[in-house]
Amino acid sequence: MGKTFSRIAVAGAAVATVFAGTVSTAQAAEATVLTSNKTISLPGGRGTMTFIDDGDMFQVCDTKADGHGVSGRLIDNSYNEKIYIEDGGDAGCDKKGYDVGQSGSFQMQLSWNGDGYEVKSEWFNE
Repeated sequence: MGKTFSRIAVAGAAVATVFAGTVSTAQAAEATVLTSNKTISLPGGRGTMTFIDDGDMFQVCDTKADGHGVSGRLIDNSYNEKIYIEDGGDAGCDKKGYDVGQSGSFQMQLSWNGDGYEVKSEWFNE
């Protein structure tokens, strides 16, 4: 009886693990539809790019006084640049608006102007 119970427990755990993996995969696919703000960051605290859902604003911030700025781009799924924003050498962050909408997919790309190191968001829309 003890071995049977152990086998049932192991089988149940395996089924639960497979089910949890399926739920996580489904949630990841849905994560590309944004319902709130989204931020990507360069390593070393060099800068950020934020999609502000309320008003569809994109904000780029140079967060490290190192003599180099940062550049942010929004591209569509055909790799057309929709906006370009630079920040650095002044106080505050720079912003531009772009209506992302629900048709098509977009990606944010943020680069450090010192060596061109770049980070990218996942593809998203609203």
